[in-house]
Amino acid sequence: MTATDELATARPSLRERRRAAATREILEAAESQITEHGPAALSLRAVARSLGMTVQALYHYFPSRDDLVTALIAKTYDDLAAAMRTGLDAAAVEPGTQGVVAVSEAYRQWAIDHPERFQLLYGTPLRYYAAPPEGPTTRAVRRMGAMFESELFGGFTTEQLAAAEVPELSPALREQLEELPADGMGSLPPPAIALLMSAWGHLHGLVVLEVFGHTSFIGDHQAEVFRLAVRTLVEDLHRRIPPAGADVT
Repeated sequence: MTATDELATARPSLRERRRAAATREILEAAESQITEHGPAALSLRAVARSLGMTVQALYHYFPSRDDLVTALIAKTYDDLAAAMRTGLDAAAVEPGTQGVVAVSEAYRQWAIDHPERFQLLYGTPLRYYAAPPEGPTTRAVRRMGAMFESELFGGFTTEQLAAAEVPELSPALREQLEELPADGMGSLPPPAIALLMSAWGHLHGLVVLEVFGHTSFIGDHQAEVFRLAVRTLVEDLHRRIPPAGADVT
């Protein structure tokens, strides 16, 4: 095989590159429509019109509205995760900044900067849309969630997490948590999953309240209140986990 043949084999074909470029352009047009009109107004016809395409031509890339929505949601989760990673990397050069605080603040800031796309993820579900089970959206949200999990529990052993102090879990709930997939939260013992869900609900609820204008009475101090809440939450949660070397039998 010649060097030219090897290069051609390694690189996507011209047709594949053109398709990838067209797909990106369609997704960007759909994001622009969501930003301008909100998720509920998403329309294949309007997206096609903005690109000078026919709806039939757009169907070559996304056979249905659900396919486009699935790709949009997955991309939005990935963009949010990228912002969180950037926030975490920036905090690494600031001594004393907890990783979980950094990713939480990056999460909050992205939501404030992109309220319509945040609404696509966490607002009123789009009518008639159902995400494919174990599909791209599920994998994307797990990638994002893994960052929270890592920063919240990265310094603890499985034994410590299993011995975390939480209200007694019912047998049915414990069984449900133990059956979660390993690439989701299933790698954690049930008490840790319960703590993670509680922490997630708390900080996410604060972000939702702010994005939708329910905490505007705090004025310019919302970022400070959020940081205080996250720090307090993390301290309370970590107190529930026995220290290293403790008897966790």
